[in-house]
Amino acid sequence: MDNILDLPIVALRGLVVFPGMKMQFDVGRKKSINAIKAAMNGNQKLFLVAQKDIRDDDPTADELYTVGVVVDVKQMFKLSIADVERVSVEGLFRAELSMLTRSKPYLRGNIIRIEEPSISEFELDYVTALVRRVKSIFEGYASVATKMPNDVVIAALAENNPSVLADFIAGNIMLEYTERQKILNEANVVKRLERLCVVLEQETELLEIEEDINERVQEQIDKNQREYYLREQMKAISFELNDGEDVEAETTTFRDKILEAMLDEKSEEKLLKECSRLSKMQSSSPEATVIRSYLENCLSIPWHKESKDKLNINAARKVLEKDHYGMEDVKDRIIEHLAVRQLAPDIKGQIICLAGPPGVGKTSVAKSVAKALGREYARISLGGIRDEAEIRGHRKTYIGSMPGRIISALQKTGTMNPLILLDEVDKLGNDYKGDPASALLEVLDAEQNYSFCDHYIEIPVDLSKVLFITTANDKSTIPAPLLDRMEIIDMSSYTAEEKFHIAKKHLVPKQIKQHGLTNKQIKINDDAIRLIIDGYTRESGVRKLERGIATVCRKAALEIVSGNTDKVTVNQKRVKEMLGAIKYKQEALSDKNEIGVVNGLAWTSVGGEMLKVEVAVVNGTGKIETTYTRAQEVSAKADEMITLGKKGDLASYRKALAFITKEDVAKK
Repeated sequence: MDNILDLPIVALRGLVVFPGMKMQFDVGRKKSINAIKAAMNGNQKLFLVAQKDIRDDDPTADELYTVGVVVDVKQMFKLSIADVERVSVEGLFRAELSMLTRSKPYLRGNIIRIEEPSISEFELDYVTALVRRVKSIFEGYASVATKMPNDVVIAALAENNPSVLADFIAGNIMLEYTERQKILNEANVVKRLERLCVVLEQETELLEIEEDINERVQEQIDKNQREYYLREQMKAISFELNDGEDVEAETTTFRDKILEAMLDEKSEEKLLKECSRLSKMQSSSPEATVIRSYLENCLSIPWHKESKDKLNINAARKVLEKDHYGMEDVKDRIIEHLAVRQLAPDIKGQIICLAGPPGVGKTSVAKSVAKALGREYARISLGGIRDEAEIRGHRKTYIGSMPGRIISALQKTGTMNPLILLDEVDKLGNDYKGDPASALLEVLDAEQNYSFCDHYIEIPVDLSKVLFITTANDKSTIPAPLLDRMEIIDMSSYTAEEKFHIAKKHLVPKQIKQHGLTNKQIKINDDAIRLIIDGYTRESGVRKLERGIATVCRKAALEIVSGNTDKVTVNQKRVKEMLGAIKYKQEALSDKNEIGVVNGLAWTSVGGEMLKVEVAVVNGTGKIETTYTRAQEVSAKADEMITLGKKGDLASYRKALAFITKEDVAKK
């Protein structure tokens, strides 16, 4: 067919071109640049069509609008921005995309020109009236649209061709690209003018509302305060959109949430009073921001929300046995706690302190306890904390104030009965800002924590249902009043046999998984694990042991990735190759009696040691020297005789005199 054109196609993002329109736009997509270059090399004709979703980088035929405009490419030049071209075009006529004939390296398709229906004699008067109406509305639109150029207004009012007028005005007013596309789709000039009338009326009304908002702002502002001007402008816009009810709606929401929380009478009264203060303030004032933040923090506390405890003793024991090897005292204490909870659900005052050297699994035990109980878990690290406000919170009058860590833990877990781990309680500090250890006294005392009062929240919070578990390395550094509130469970260092089972059941599978390996790719023999324990670690816990296993896994991963092998078997020989020379060697103890050698015992934090105590034989002078010499003894007896002589005790005096020999007198 003669009216079918084969042209390059450029998909436009958020842009609609009309016939007769001259414009420039930037092109960055490779396909679009190739299409424009193809048009420049040909007859300089190009089909521009808008895409439906502006976020789509590579639209297909279904993602393009059908109706577009054939344009004449006037100029194309490169911008300073990398891979961006600026194109100058002039719209020629409406056209419809029939089908895509090519999608790479640019879009190309069959384009059918849309012929505009002629105006019948019966429609002439109606069209003339529409033209006048469009010009009239456009003139009113231009009067409130401050950015409308005068030459555009003059050109529109001077144009009498209905089709050209509709396209000219539609291309020069501020519209969403979807509305522009609807006008472009109308080939019938009558329907196009009717739609344009509706759009112009709506836009004129919106501009008048904006003008009213600006006038209200201008009446209220202080010309010397720019910040006040911005706030009042926001207030006027909010009033126009929400009829001035946004603050009232906010306070109503707060009141409903306060009543739903079912707090005690005094707490509810305090929060409702804060709501009343908020309702009387401007929403943008600093004081309103403080009150709003305070109410949000108070209402984010999970009042009366509790998780249901899992009190199945057998299931809890399985969880503890699965997660940890040994630790029978700890496991028994947790199972006892569950048993008591079954008989007395409301029991309080159960605060456990896990004390032991680093690396024995204190923190991981707390996680397992939370898992066994079915409670939410939160960890608070107390190491190095010196500010009491970290526990009790800051007064809300301070800038940047916030609740303490205890309240934050409740907000995070979303329940009033979580398990909260207070880690490293023995490393609390104190300075001029207060003593956080003293602040913990109320938290960990069952007789007081049912009404814990945070400095920021200022209303009592019940902590009696929280299960607190603390950890410490050195019990001696914990203040005595704080230590008295906790039940101590000592976690001693692991024996070599316990370390072996922990490594085999937990550490080895964990490190194999973390390093992207499988059991088919690496196998660590038992003797290799024992060698790592005895020869490369000397610790109370298992952290160095885990790092040693991680090193083995890394070196095995390197061998597999390098293509040297598909499977690595780690024995004692391979351990020495991977970890180097043995660091700690076990001294062999003699099973025979030896002259001058005895066995001794020594205690260390990582376990006991056997010592050999050996006598050293040296040549002497033949003299025996004691720490208390004969001369000192004689001198002491002489002093004693003087005292006895003064007292007149002759019998005792004679006995003392008999101690002194002729040799002593001769030496003297």
